[in-house]
Amino acid sequence: MKPSSPAVLHLLCGKIASGKSTLARQLAEAPGSVLICEDQWLAGLYPDQIHSIADYLQHAQRLTSVLEPLVIAMLRAGTCVVLDFPANTVAQRTWLRALADQAGTRHQLHALNVDEELCKARLRERNRLGDHPFTTSDEQFERISRYFVPPLADEGLNIIQH
Repeated sequence: MKPSSPAVLHLLCGKIASGKSTLARQLAEAPGSVLICEDQWLAGLYPDQIHSIADYLQHAQRLTSVLEPLVIAMLRAGTCVVLDFPANTVAQRTWLRALADQAGTRHQLHALNVDEELCKARLRERNRLGDHPFTTSDEQFERISRYFVPPLADEGLNIIQH
């Protein structure tokens, strides 16, 4: 399908503390771009309500159902959207790519390949500084990382490796 909008939907794939949010902010500096950060929205809408993976999944589903039409409308209007949401499973990437397809626009999946020990070190520093809406323990990192699936060529994604 030929994109009908000049906009691009930027998606991010990488383990916790791999640098997704940093890259998202950099991508959103481009003219005509908007950043939508899942962690900020979840922390603002559900303060002190996310304490487990189940809590996250419940609230993240609510958020995505509300933001989906907004993202599609922004893309159709020609605004580039940087979604700082995890594209870490095939199901997540399928949903995110469908947003670009529904909007008739291109997408780029930015895959961050960062060593787990470096991610954990960054995570501990982020927790120490307290400048992130959520803290994540090493044990939570391990549990969440079990769900991570690197993007595959047969998913039909425009992948940019970082």
